Amino acid sequence: MSSSENFAARLAFRSSTADRPPLGQQIATLRHLKRFFAQVWRTSPHLTVASIGLRLLSALQPLLLLYVGKLIIDEVLRQTGQPAPGSGVADWLASGRLNHVAMLLLLEFAIVVAGDLLSRAISLVDGILSELHSNTVSMELMRHAADLDLRHFESSEYQDRLERARRQAAGRNALLAQIFGQAQSIVTIVSLAAGLFFYAPWLILLLLVSLMPAVLSEARFNTRSYFLNRLRSPERRELEYLRYVGASAETAKEIKLFGLGSFLVERFRRLADTIMRDNRRLATQRAIWGGLFAALSTVAYYGAYAYIVWRTIDGQFTLGDLAFLSGSFLKLNGLFGQMLIGVTQIAGQSLYLDDLFSFFDIRPTIALSPDPKPFPQPIRQGIVFENVGFRYPDTDRWAVRGLTFEMKAGEAVALVGENGAGKTTIVKLLTRLYDPDEGRILIDGVDLRDFDLEDLRTHIGVIFQDFIRYSLTAAENVGVGRMEAVPDRERIRSAAEQSLAAPVIERLPLGYDQPLGKLFANGRDLSGGEWQKVAIARAYMRDAELIILDEPTAALDAKAEAEVFERFKRLATGKTAVLISHRFSTVRMADRILVLSGGSIIEAGTHDELIAQRGVYAELFELQAAGYR
Repeated sequence: MSSSENFAARLAFRSSTADRPPLGQQIATLRHLKRFFAQVWRTSPHLTVASIGLRLLSALQPLLLLYVGKLIIDEVLRQTGQPAPGSGVADWLASGRLNHVAMLLLLEFAIVVAGDLLSRAISLVDGILSELHSNTVSMELMRHAADLDLRHFESSEYQDRLERARRQAAGRNALLAQIFGQAQSIVTIVSLAAGLFFYAPWLILLLLVSLMPAVLSEARFNTRSYFLNRLRSPERRELEYLRYVGASAETAKEIKLFGLGSFLVERFRRLADTIMRDNRRLATQRAIWGGLFAALSTVAYYGAYAYIVWRTIDGQFTLGDLAFLSGSFLKLNGLFGQMLIGVTQIAGQSLYLDDLFSFFDIRPTIALSPDPKPFPQPIRQGIVFENVGFRYPDTDRWAVRGLTFEMKAGEAVALVGENGAGKTTIVKLLTRLYDPDEGRILIDGVDLRDFDLEDLRTHIGVIFQDFIRYSLTAAENVGVGRMEAVPDRERIRSAAEQSLAAPVIERLPLGYDQPLGKLFANGRDLSGGEWQKVAIARAYMRDAELIILDEPTAALDAKAEAEVFERFKRLATGKTAVLISHRFSTVRMADRILVLSGGSIIEAGTHDELIAQRGVYAELFELQAAGYR
């Protein structure tokens, strides 16, 4: 099924709610505004208070400006209705009749200048606060993602939620200005409405009635826009993936050699066009209805304006009153529209906030022990798997089941088996990236679940085949094995020497200070084997009680691999070690070998014992050995 068909199916499923979700759901999302404001307050209480205070002052400026304008017009009319004191400016100045109007003009000038300064100060404060808030949310997002379990990262639904949360982390800064702007508009509206109410209270009701259709329309389209974006999350993730694959240093070789450029561009174009058509359709409908309701509001304004003009002609209002009322009504017309539509926009934005805060509401499923026990240093008895069974989330197939075996303290155990046999699953369970669905895992007789999780992982050193190539310095790439020891350059050098990474790093122009990778300026990339040596150095840096290497030498040549494992055996002396490898020349170095198939152990013993059994291990060993003859 194509992405367009997938979307059509989801849209059909949601057709009853896509245009207008349940009222309770819309109201419920407004609770996020309180959390949002609390988040802004945490970012900077001083800037938050400054923004609110400046806006309150700025909110009174329109009323003051209109009222001073009214006084100026009335004063001018009063002066023109009296005989002139003379023919020159000097005569007017000498008479003192210009003093009052001059003071009013100076006052108006001061109000205008103050309004401009306030606007600039608000923009400055809001700009700084928005950037700080965006950084704060991004850091909180990263911290929360780091606290979640591996099962979340291996779920496509979670990936969609993470993608939406990432976009909201940087995309909701406009909401900050909207909320504070709404508060400012409300103060201005109240002040203007008080003056207008004194002259013609029914004009305020006319404004509300004329603007209501536009407000309801805006609310409807905000909601439709949110659900359209939400339903398109999988397609947007695919677009980001295509952007990365189509223009990335890591994929450039295969893209060129396989001629994938046109294929990726065409796939991106089709997907982007589909999303654009949906957005264009919604934007067109929004523009048409918005134009119609704006015209209705304009008709209402000119009806009120005609009424004010007639009352002025009839002698019930002065020309100053005419200027004040028409200006107030015009300002109120715009502010009412902005405020009511702004309320619907904030309500719509709160739906997007739900994407952000619902992500923060995801809780880890790996439960922490209320009374954690310290990890044994060193491990004295060993590790025991007791009838362990585990299924990955959203699957019915058991990755491992009925798994029972023991690893003695100080023993090096190798796990062997075909892909999917359960080797890496055992590593994930042992490091408590997942908890077993059945059975338990013990270290020195203590269930893994009873250890402090951070302490447990601190004492386990793991190097995976798909290790991360960090775009950091060479020293930091080694130092991530034990972050608190990153400043200890001697420890980093020692770890690099033991993993054979030292000669690689020392050849770099900046040595241990050399940025690695091609992502940033002055970065130097390494070969696959060189990167692997740097990654293995992290295990030496870790100096853990339990060491796990999951296919750590796949990119090394046979000579380098033999030397790495010779050093690794010295590193693992007195420690418990788990080794996963498809190379039997490496596996045979282990004290004991476990052969897995279908999530169960089918053979166990030393290399010589398993060869003598003439079973699966012996068969696999002979097949691999034959390839070297």
